[in-house]
Amino acid sequence: MPGKRIAILHYAAPPIVGGVESTIYHHARLLNQSGYEVSLIAGRGEAFHPDVSFHLIPEIDSRHPQILEVGEQLSQGTVSSQFETIRDQLVLRLSSILTHVDVTIVHNIFTLHKNLPLTAALHQVNEDGITNLIAWCHDFAWQDALYTPALHPGYPWDLLRTPWPGVLYVVVSEHRRSRLATLLNIPEEDIRVVTPGVDISNFLKLEPLTMQLIEKLDLLSADPLMLLPARVTRRKNVQLAIRVTAALKHYKPSATLVVTGPPGPHNPKNVAYLQSLISLKEELGVSNQVHFLYEQGEGGQPLHIPDEVIADFFRTADLLLFPSRREGFGIPVLEAGLARLPVFAADIPSVHESAANLAELFDLNGDPNNIARNIASRLGDDRAYQLKRRVFERFTWQKIVKNKLIPIIESRPSSGV
Repeated sequence: MPGKRIAILHYAAPPIVGGVESTIYHHARLLNQSGYEVSLIAGRGEAFHPDVSFHLIPEIDSRHPQILEVGEQLSQGTVSSQFETIRDQLVLRLSSILTHVDVTIVHNIFTLHKNLPLTAALHQVNEDGITNLIAWCHDFAWQDALYTPALHPGYPWDLLRTPWPGVLYVVVSEHRRSRLATLLNIPEEDIRVVTPGVDISNFLKLEPLTMQLIEKLDLLSADPLMLLPARVTRRKNVQLAIRVTAALKHYKPSATLVVTGPPGPHNPKNVAYLQSLISLKEELGVSNQVHFLYEQGEGGQPLHIPDEVIADFFRTADLLLFPSRREGFGIPVLEAGLARLPVFAADIPSVHESAANLAELFDLNGDPNNIARNIASRLGDDRAYQLKRRVFERFTWQKIVKNKLIPIIESRPSSGV
């Protein structure tokens, strides 16, 4: 069954740069990706996604010349015939579009005075029951000393401080919820909180292949995500890393290990070694928590991981797990330093040389449970790691849309034709 038909409305839309416009961009693309039919309505902007329709209504723009003119009249307390004409024209235009929409998310227009003919038009649309409205409130004109001189008692200014029947109000923080509840004189629990988010792919400049692997393997849910950047050869001691992952599950149930390399190319026994490692992770119950990227190619084909993607994993992982029995020098330890990753490594001479005393070392023949306990303890004291996990778990756009926005949309009844 297709998802609800969603419209998102604001003064401006992408590619206009702004905090609200960024929110609109991510909401629109991720709702579309989740199966919803999404359209944008704005006074400025343009289509930015092939499957998201765009409706340009110039009078929605807060900077439209007629809106600025009416705004100046309103700031003096005058509700002119020009205001009424624009309002009525917007009612007709919006009703025509929104009749075919189940839920309309409206940003800022319910509580900000930048286009009061638009606010009044939406109030009429709401009274006519054209669509289910969600008022996404970022700024509150009646609570801002910069704006209150331009506001006056009565219509249409009171629309910005009066709860509209049937409308669900959303704010971006608990603090804003408290303020909006005071403004509208409604219980805080009647207002939903949905924060903005971060775009991990853009912020960390991740390669498309990296994001494909992260999404396919659900690595944003890994806690911690442990990186072993090595070819699969016996001297890399990958079996110890698998045993540590299994032991770490007692402290961190979502602990995950990623091994980046393929079987070493110079010894045919390495393929058999890989098979033994696959059997080991099945035996220890960590088949879904130990990933050989070599196996992630389409149709069962081997996957080559370029250096750029390996570097991405250094930026997204929580620690370097490096149990190698011997290394010429140990470049991954240096790369972990550049990425500010904690290093848990075998106590071998090359690691001493590359990391000095700045790595957590363990005995090659040590107890995996002790290694796992040390990792859990170290991470438990690492606030940077904990904040990163908080971001991954709660504040990516993907998590916000899935866990916050979609439940709100699905709680609204369908409407329209």
